[in-house]
Amino acid sequence: MKRIIVAIDGLSSCGKSTLAKGLAKSLHYAYLDTGAM
Repeated sequence: MKRIIVAIDGLSSCGKSTLAKGLAKSLHYAYLDTGAM
C-alpha cells in the first residue's frame, strides 16, 4: 500500500489545524503539527 502524505498550508487563523485534525480523524491518519515542534 502506498503512503500518502497530506500537507495543509494557509494564512494564520484560517482553520488549517481544525481541517487537518478532522481529516486525520476521518482517514485514520496521524496528525502532526510541525509548528509545535
